[in-house]
Amino acid sequence: MSRLLACLLLLALASALPARDAPAQESRIAAVVNNDIITTDDVSGRLALVMRSSNIPDTPDNEQRLAPRILRQMIDEKLQMQEAAKLNLTVSDQEVNDALAALEQRNNMPKGGLDQFLKQANIPRATLVSQITASIAWGKVVRNQLSGEVSVSDEEINQAMATIKNDAGKPQSHVAEIFLAMDNPSQDDEIQRLADRLITQIRQGANFSSVAQQFSQSPSAAAGGDIGWLTPSQLGSPLGDAVEKMKPGEMSYPLRTPAGYYILYIIDRRTPGATNVDDTRLTVTQVLFPYPPSASPAERQRMQNEAAQASATVKSCGELAKIGNTHTPPYPVKSADAVRAGDLNPPDLRAQLLQMKVTDTTKPMPSPAGPIVIMLCARQDPEGGLPSRDQLEDTLARQRLDALARRYMGNLRRAAYIDIRG
Repeated sequence: MSRLLACLLLLALASALPARDAPAQESRIAAVVNNDIITTDDVSGRLALVMRSSNIPDTPDNEQRLAPRILRQMIDEKLQMQEAAKLNLTVSDQEVNDALAALEQRNNMPKGGLDQFLKQANIPRATLVSQITASIAWGKVVRNQLSGEVSVSDEEINQAMATIKNDAGKPQSHVAEIFLAMDNPSQDDEIQRLADRLITQIRQGANFSSVAQQFSQSPSAAAGGDIGWLTPSQLGSPLGDAVEKMKPGEMSYPLRTPAGYYILYIIDRRTPGATNVDDTRLTVTQVLFPYPPSASPAERQRMQNEAAQASATVKSCGELAKIGNTHTPPYPVKSADAVRAGDLNPPDLRAQLLQMKVTDTTKPMPSPAGPIVIMLCARQDPEGGLPSRDQLEDTLARQRLDALARRYMGNLRRAAYIDIRG
């Protein structure tokens, strides 16, 4: 199971779409998963959450294309919760509340702001709670059942260190992925169309990290798809072939493998033994241009225009902070000093900041609370060096655990009774 990176600027629920109306028709059974059911209302609520969190336009066409994949993800979550119950592993209300509070903090929301956002978007709170609960429960299952099978020997660390030294001078790419599993060949066209649709939405402004969290079926989804630094040979063909031709900030076309389709995103590139760009220290200032409570479309547009004006005209971090601090009432202003680039998420924001010059600003980025503008105030580039033995051991262990978790999930699917009705 991928470890969540420290995250100061995550925009996990980035969208400013108008609230959708609740479905008027009577809810029906969408799927039966062993002894549990998923209703059409459950699927509708998750679709609304996915559209908002990934900044995908909420249109009937998008709903029709994405609903089958969302349903399959909800089926997986039922299987994960059933496995946790079988092992007597539970998720407490406090664990869920802590996760919700962390989500609010990452999105510059006050306490209770997430509930207000869900209410305004007409999304049942239970929709988000069930997704978070399943994620926590599955993490416990993986740790409980698989951690004991993962060990990394000194010899393996020595071999990995020798490989890195031998690869000195060969470029490595920091890669994020979206993996769409294909259970049987009959799904090929459907999965490829979904991959094409996700690529289109990301190119039109959807957040790669949020899309990975919602759609990817790899354990790396928990980290926004981040799979770390790899050489093309480590990825193998066709993934490595595609990465070798890509530049930082670029996204691949759908890449077909026997297991399914991959979409890759190159966060950055480095040469092992030379400077590690992840160790770059960045100082940033961000200002939230908040929407008024129950903001109308015109009020939302006004704040977006104000954020765009600030992004285009401010010349220093002090000037950007002053815009927020001197407004009545003040806009939320946050500063982060000398943050390690590798600890920033999502990957596309991290890549954007690393490519910016000091005093450059981002374009206004959507969030549930309002658009956000970030300026790069200072940058400290790292000295060269190789990863430590502890870092290598952690990387090897996580890769092994990820592979075991994926196999575990596949076994649960094969053993389950699943009846998809609509």
